Amino acid sequence: MPNPDGLLVDIAALVESEHSNQMSLTVVVPGAVITGRLAPMALWQERVAEVLQASDHLKPFAALFAPPADGPTARPTHLHLHRAKILQGSFALPHTGGMYRIAIEDISSWTVGDLGYVNT
Repeated sequence: MPNPDGLLVDIAALVESEHSNQMSLTVVVPGAVITGRLAPMALWQERVAEVLQASDHLKPFAALFAPPADGPTARPTHLHLHRAKILQGSFALPHTGGMYRIAIEDISSWTVGDLGYVNT
């Protein structure tokens, strides 16, 4: 989306200001449909750093995810999803959900809520 959707930017800004991670969102980006919960950038960074810190091989990268000292930018440029899944065919990857950072300008469409699969 060369001109990011103002409503989506407003939703991301509200998530940042309220420090809430309860807003579920599904987005379409080139090559993927991703569903998950929006998280404030600082919370997302903290969770990613925890995962990296727990790995002997990836521990040095954890410091890169420290929140910036001056706080978040005035207007969000990225969405930060946790418990996120890429919807592919008849299943979702990863099954338990992951951490995704998505540039708002790359989102071609979106909807409020989680999409998932029902076993019939």
